[in-house]
Amino acid sequence: MAESMEDYKEELEASFRKIQEGDIITGTVIDVKEEEVTLDLKYYAQGVIKKEDLSNDPNFQVMEEVHIGDELEATVVSTDDGQGNILLSRKEANEVLAWEKLKEYQEEETTLSVKISGIVPSGVIAYVEGMRGFIPASQLALSYVEATEEWLGRTVEVRVINVDESKKKLVLSAKVILKEKEQEEHNHKISMMVPGSILEGTVENLMPYGAFIDLGDGISGLVHISQISQKRIGKPSEVLKEGQKVKVKILNTNDNKVSLSMKALEEEMVDTEQAEPVEEYVSNESASTSLGDLLSKLKL
Repeated sequence: MAESMEDYKEELEASFRKIQEGDIITGTVIDVKEEEVTLDLKYYAQGVIKKEDLSNDPNFQVMEEVHIGDELEATVVSTDDGQGNILLSRKEANEVLAWEKLKEYQEEETTLSVKISGIVPSGVIAYVEGMRGFIPASQLALSYVEATEEWLGRTVEVRVINVDESKKKLVLSAKVILKEKEQEEHNHKISMMVPGSILEGTVENLMPYGAFIDLGDGISGLVHISQISQKRIGKPSEVLKEGQKVKVKILNTNDNKVSLSMKALEEEMVDTEQAEPVEEYVSNESASTSLGDLLSKLKL
């Protein structure tokens, strides 16, 4: 079968293409060794990235983090490494490309999985896109972390909260994700509460407009001043005090806020008291008749 120009298309393109020092090019990984990675550049020469030029992360593991088939962007350091290969640096390309990627992560609020690789005063270090990121001790968990050394080697989910390319500054936070998850759980608990239910709670805070009641399990509800009593009151402290146990009725859980009423229970009590009294049946038998006594009277 006669060969056509199509069969040589890639070779032709490669022969006209000119790669120069400083170019950022993309290649496909075709070989991975502990000390270097080889790339197919669709060029007459292959590209080589030495281990020390792959990442700024001192804990970067070539065999674990680079695989055959991966596409890598790198900067041309030399068009001939002395063995006919093009010498590349992924670290240099990262300096240019990573900051743009990090800004994207911040804008899109991307959740990233990172490994904590270092401990510094008042925080820890983790690398994203080969760039050194700082997670303050106040952003590592929901509360401030004193013993940061215990976090070394852990993998955590973070978001980018500050990117400053001019100062080479990258700040990450795990706390923002944890707070979101906590809020989701809290909202789910509220959504499971049934309006009309009667609960017992503790008065935790008195405000001019009402009383906040701790219902347990991390949930609080508000009894508006108009829902505290049937009597007209000027301020909640006239009838309530902090720490007092009270019974409340759930009015609604709109917008993930629990609205409560004490007045509704008072009204129900009044309705019950005003109902027709039911004539009680009084037995001549002793009220404490045991099951044994009843069985002994049965004629089998």
